[in-house]
Amino acid sequence: MIAQEIEGTAPTHGAHGAHGAHGAHERDYLRADAGVRSWLLTTDHKRIGLMFYAIIVPMLLLGGAFALVLRTELLTPGPTVIDASTYNRMFTLHGVVMVWLFMIPSIPNIFGNFVLPIMIGAKDLAFPRLNLASLYVYAIGVVVTLGAAIAGGADTGWTFYPPYSTVTPAAVMPVVIGIFILGVSSIMTAVNFIATTHTMRARGLGWGRLPLFTWAIYSTSIIMLLATPVLGLTILLVGLDNVYHFGIFDPALGGDPVLFQHLFWFYSHPAVYIMVLPALGVISEVVCTFSQRQPASYWAIALSSLGIAFIGFTGWGHHMFVAGMSELDAGIFGALSMFVAIFSAIKVFTWVATLQKGAIHFSTPMLYFFWFLFLFVFGGMTGVAVATQSLDVHWHDTYFVVAHFHFIMVGGTLTAFLAAAHYWFPKMFGRMYSESMGLLTSFGVFAGFILTFLPQFLLGNAGMPRRYYSYPEQYQWLNVLSTGGAYLLSGALLLTLVNLLIALRWGARAPANPWRSRSYEWLTAPIPTKHNFTVTPIIERGPYDYHLTDEEAHARISAAAD
Repeated sequence: MIAQEIEGTAPTHGAHGAHGAHGAHERDYLRADAGVRSWLLTTDHKRIGLMFYAIIVPMLLLGGAFALVLRTELLTPGPTVIDASTYNRMFTLHGVVMVWLFMIPSIPNIFGNFVLPIMIGAKDLAFPRLNLASLYVYAIGVVVTLGAAIAGGADTGWTFYPPYSTVTPAAVMPVVIGIFILGVSSIMTAVNFIATTHTMRARGLGWGRLPLFTWAIYSTSIIMLLATPVLGLTILLVGLDNVYHFGIFDPALGGDPVLFQHLFWFYSHPAVYIMVLPALGVISEVVCTFSQRQPASYWAIALSSLGIAFIGFTGWGHHMFVAGMSELDAGIFGALSMFVAIFSAIKVFTWVATLQKGAIHFSTPMLYFFWFLFLFVFGGMTGVAVATQSLDVHWHDTYFVVAHFHFIMVGGTLTAFLAAAHYWFPKMFGRMYSESMGLLTSFGVFAGFILTFLPQFLLGNAGMPRRYYSYPEQYQWLNVLSTGGAYLLSGALLLTLVNLLIALRWGARAPANPWRSRSYEWLTAPIPTKHNFTVTPIIERGPYDYHLTDEEAHARISAAAD
């Protein structure tokens, strides 16, 4: 049997070739069950992904609003719109919201949930109820964390460094509990993705035929599973130290604040790759689809994801060069941190090689690929620099580190998130957005981001410390540029959201495979049905076989009786 028999109907022919409509008798997942109750109690991975979408996007907007307040305050050297205490709480909330409420869960929980089971020919995740529970645990974590903000919030920065975090009268404990709850959700999601990848793959779908996004989510899940418990317990101890004065990290009570740094960065350095590895997976899918080519080296991209996951656990000490470590330790941590650049470079060179002789189509997702490539390479080079002790001592706790972090983590995660939002939008909603508006807002996002954070490299190199409420007048012109860029970036993001929301209602109907991708999620109907496939497929080709015609690509997906 050929692909259209998997999907239960005769093939239809759109502008981009043949595709099967998945079961004319079965309604798409958006309309399969009616009523609010059917959504709140669903175990459909696609609906759960959409509900994560509905929570996480407002977190991006909220974190961005906090950033705008910070940048507005820094428009002038002295007080501008808020006082110093509010400023401290604001940059803490900005960091907490952006790191734990947006960047870590965004791509895995939204797009991983939605497309990973379809990518491997499964009808759902391995543990559907656990998946739903992870959504509600995440929602509880959001409520607790933001509730703490309403109650006054913490003023420690998102890293919660003692001894200040153990003695401040601010509401540290509620924020810590919220982050702990969010960590539980991450662990639940990681267990589900790992189990699904191992046990739910369609027949014929060996490890060498997995889509590269699946490899990225699998590698990310390993980090989540192993590192998140360390963070959860560590920041919980900070909260207990703050409330009950146990003296675990407070030196005034015999505690060791450097111990906290080791524990915190043992998680938070791998957490960098929890944010960026899913982004790398999205980019791998986009570059293959919009160049209509197989990756120049499939295994180089796949195994480098595992390499990044492994080596990410070994470089935490480069955050602590000024904490008093020996020269030997500093050299080892610096070398290990630089070693990550090798795996990252493998991906970059493979992507560029994939573009060679490709039939490149400059759609919105592909444009975000180029923005990601610039930010990732530029930010990665500054990462090698800050992993060098002699340079890091000068740049430590300056705006140079802020700019580096935002280029790699925020810029990389955000551009890949937007690439995924546009790339999978037709599959998730069955509609097409305005391509011209997508291209325009993409340029706005990139220009705004560069204008916001490039001046911060110059500020940091000139010696301006991060998190300061006021600064000398000679730094003002760079801060004005950075603030202007923040407003441009915010405006472009809002226009992007408006474009996609308009497409939900008035966008043109999407064909099943508008990008002519060979990845397996595009085998389903324009909007997948509740169970994705009526019968389990047998995979007889790779996900990037662009040398095959549309008919040949479909014919190599056969059906197995369940």
